[in-house]
Amino acid sequence: MSAPAGWTNPLRDTTDLRLTRIPEPNALVLFGVTGDLAQKKLLPAIYDLANRGLLPPGFSLVGYGRRDWDADAFREVVEGAVRKHARTPFREDVFAQLAEGFRFVRGDFDDDDAFDRLAETLHELDGARGTMGNYAFYLSIPPGQFPVVTQQLKRSGVATSDSSWRRVVIEKPFGHDLQSARELATVVDSVFPPDSVFRIDHYLGKETVQNILALRFANNLWEPIWNANYIDHVQITMAEDIGVGGRAGYYDGIGAARDVIQNHLLQLFALTAMEEPVSFDAVDLRTEKEKVLSAARIPGDLDASTARGQYEGGWQGGEQVTGFLDEDGMAPDSGTETYAAITLEVDNRRWSGVPFYLRAGKRLGRRVTEIAIVFKRASQYLFPDTATQSMGENALVIRVQPDEGTSIRFGSKVPGPGMHVRDVTMDFGYGHAFTEESPEAYERLILDVLLGDPPLFPQAREVELSWAILDPVEDHWAATGGPLEQYPPGSWGPASADAMLRRTDRHWRRP
Repeated sequence: MSAPAGWTNPLRDTTDLRLTRIPEPNALVLFGVTGDLAQKKLLPAIYDLANRGLLPPGFSLVGYGRRDWDADAFREVVEGAVRKHARTPFREDVFAQLAEGFRFVRGDFDDDDAFDRLAETLHELDGARGTMGNYAFYLSIPPGQFPVVTQQLKRSGVATSDSSWRRVVIEKPFGHDLQSARELATVVDSVFPPDSVFRIDHYLGKETVQNILALRFANNLWEPIWNANYIDHVQITMAEDIGVGGRAGYYDGIGAARDVIQNHLLQLFALTAMEEPVSFDAVDLRTEKEKVLSAARIPGDLDASTARGQYEGGWQGGEQVTGFLDEDGMAPDSGTETYAAITLEVDNRRWSGVPFYLRAGKRLGRRVTEIAIVFKRASQYLFPDTATQSMGENALVIRVQPDEGTSIRFGSKVPGPGMHVRDVTMDFGYGHAFTEESPEAYERLILDVLLGDPPLFPQAREVELSWAILDPVEDHWAATGGPLEQYPPGSWGPASADAMLRRTDRHWRRP
């Protein structure tokens, strides 16, 4: 679908977002409105967009669910979520104006009558609110429900239009392997054309993730050395200091690799390793990400190039915590990993011989997501061994969360009469460098859906390439079987993960 007249790509646009990023009038239908994601992220993000003046007049929100709510009850639920989780101050006038477009439709997903009422509600909004037949359907529901909901949207006649736009938003997981991802794409694409399908990976909405593009391509400092001639290896880490908690039932059978590496970390890998795109348009960005995902592979010895484990019980942060196998609802013989690490190699000229190490885990030392570009050691022939023995490798570290920013580690002379060199760090933090507050990821992504702006959304080919990388690892782990290696809470994972890097005389960073 073509962009609205006068629209410019936000990744190129340097003007005020308020002047260029106001969507056409529309209605957003939210399935799963009672879930945690809707309550903690989606509803607050919608309010924050309204509070920033980034939603069009007449914007309408339709909730769909089984609760026996009338319009007043739905308004109270939305207001409660907004007051508790919104990032911008609560303003009665803004919320009152937004609430004029609230509607709620009660029904199950297989209820024909309820979807007919949904269609009637949307048509009523076209007349009462001027939404012009533009509808976005946000499926914040389990993937197993996608087929029935998309088919109901098709049957009730609201999925397509010749004169207005219709879009569907789906949350991860995008399948649990390559085959299921293809089946899911077939189901959704049978109702909505590919350019109307928005797969949300909320990491791609984070300001620091988008800053990878600026860091690489807006500066002449990094791109000339962004290759195998200068870079020794790359580490991409997503660490959490919490356990699975109440998600044990969901998490069992999925694990860290499927939950995090297949989507978040492989997207960070693609943005870090891809070639310079022709432009920041969706097609050009997607082309380069698909090329590098196609070139990525796991080394042949999967025992040596991967690691996994489960956190055990013990003390963390001054409190006693439960081990994974003892969490409520967890099978005591579960083979699901809470820590996963893989090695990627890239078969192209830029990255030949440079390993990428991706790791994700729960109950680790601290909560952090970062990309560390570790450079090759400079020649030390000018310095005696004792002068540089406290030095590590130069590194560029992109912090995605928390404390978003970038740091550079390099060697500097220690003050004094001798020539002794020690690592120092130069740091840039978003909170210190800019007065503007970074928008929450879901604000940016919801706004992009309403604008029909797809650069930050992976399409089916990217998802399938990511599963093609991970499936051999999952198959190998399933075939290996047996109890998983345990690691203490508050540590940085199992010993096998350290051994994975030691085989090549490398080591994990301590973020």
